Amino acid sequence: MKDLDSVKKELAYFVRQAAGNYINEEQALSRELAGMRIYDAPLVGAASVTDTLFRELKKPQAIGEHFMLPGDWMPEGKSVLSVFLPYTEEIKRANAGDNCEPAPEWLHGRVEGQTFLTEVCGHLKEKIEALGGRVLVPTWDERFWKTESPKGVEMQDYEFTSNWSERHVAYTCGLGTFGLSRGLITKAGIAGRLFSLITDLEFEPLPREYEGLYDYCTGCGACIGRCPADAISLEKGKEHRPCGQFMDYTKEAYAPRYGCGKCQTGVPCESGIPTKTENI
Repeated sequence: MKDLDSVKKELAYFVRQAAGNYINEEQALSRELAGMRIYDAPLVGAASVTDTLFRELKKPQAIGEHFMLPGDWMPEGKSVLSVFLPYTEEIKRANAGDNCEPAPEWLHGRVEGQTFLTEVCGHLKEKIEALGGRVLVPTWDERFWKTESPKGVEMQDYEFTSNWSERHVAYTCGLGTFGLSRGLITKAGIAGRLFSLITDLEFEPLPREYEGLYDYCTGCGACIGRCPADAISLEKGKEHRPCGQFMDYTKEAYAPRYGCGKCQTGVPCESGIPTKTENI
């Protein structure tokens, strides 16, 4: 059985030294942003493909029947790995300011950060293959879909779902629990990005230090006031439609970049698991 610590150390080194984790002069929205680092050291979780929580995700109150189990993607798979890349303090601090518009630093994190996230995933894939393992990345597979209903699948809110959820997979892999804003609160906080893969190598599962979906969320409601789209409430959590509409606005206003992340910054869960007495 493979050890997760070696994966975590390898990815931490790669993230620290890779050029893609730094904004270059050509990309920078302003001169002072050139050289800005996007991500801190990642967190890595793992679960067996036979973990019963994966099947729970097929229930209507979770994702739904359209969720594909790890074994559906890769029948010979043994482990699912999930990786959380937390944003740097510079990006989080900048976005914690203006309550209405995303900070330039966050726009870089969302777009250039996504490009580098793909690079990190590819690097991990190569490392596992070098160990003799096979790897499948569900979001790179031609069977992956999101935001639109595939033939034969009917759902009321279909444009805000997919057949593989990075957040739910990360929850199953021991990385954290959900917050009121529906992001995943990890030991490094909620502000960051996730990716996952399936491999036929067997990795030691990361123990889940929680039992409920929202164990790390205090219900403080700080993210409610941070949301420029008024999409979050204590009663309903986050509603996808108004959030999506605001994201569409940013795609027009900041093209070719976009983003928001206000509910992930300037809140107690921004950089860690909040305590029950913590307040903004």
